[in-house]
This record gives sequence, structure tokens and C-alpha cells, in this order.
Amino acid sequence: MKTPPPDFPTVFARLRAILQEHASKFEISADRADYYCLIIPFSPKFKKSFPVAWVKTSRSYVSFHFMPVYFAPVLLKGLSPALKARMQGKSCFNFKTVDEKLFDELGRLTAKGFEFSKKADVV
Repeated sequence: MKTPPPDFPTVFARLRAILQEHASKFEISADRADYYCLIIPFSPKFKKSFPVAWVKTSRSYVSFHFMPVYFAPVLLKGLSPALKARMQGKSCFNFKTVDEKLFDELGRLTAKGFEFSKKADVV
């Protein structure tokens, strides 16, 4: 029996929900069925606007991009091997299926990363 195809819309909705918990602190630049993006209208540190986190559906996976881990890799210290295995590059986590344990960990990392960024005057 073949494995059922990934449920990308459900994965996307769950990852978007992680970012929506913090949306009031940012500007939403995109809110579509396959792309959700939070931007910083102006960063005191970088003197410009930029996307801080986004979720995007591609053909192969749903990606969760989170720039605070790019600016401060120390945030990745203590990350579970399972979540580290989902990383592609320095700030992207890819998923094909819902994994509540990893999504909970990613939610905690997101809250910690936004708090760290605020203290560092990035956001």
C-alpha cells in the first residue's frame, strides 16, 4: 500500500498558526493559502524593513523561514536532533506532514527568537 500524499494545506495552516501568535508585533505582507509573511516595517539596527518570518508551500514541502536564527545562531543551541534534521540552510525548516511535537518545539523557538531579537534591537 502506498503512503498517502502529504497534507500540505494542514501543515501550512499549523505553521502559519505559530506565526499568527506573534503577528500583532509585525506587519503581515502576505496572507495567502500558500504563503504567509511577517515583516518588520523598520529595524532600528538595520535601518530598513525586511521579512522576519514566513511560511511557504512548494512542490516538495512546506517551509518555515525564521530569520532570528540566522541573526543569532545561538538560538539553535539545545534544539532537538529531530528539529535540526528539518533544517535546510541557516533559517529554514521543511515539513511534509504534521508533527505536533516538532511544531510545539518550533513554536517555543519562535517565541524565544522574537524575544531575543527585540532585546537585540533587531525588531
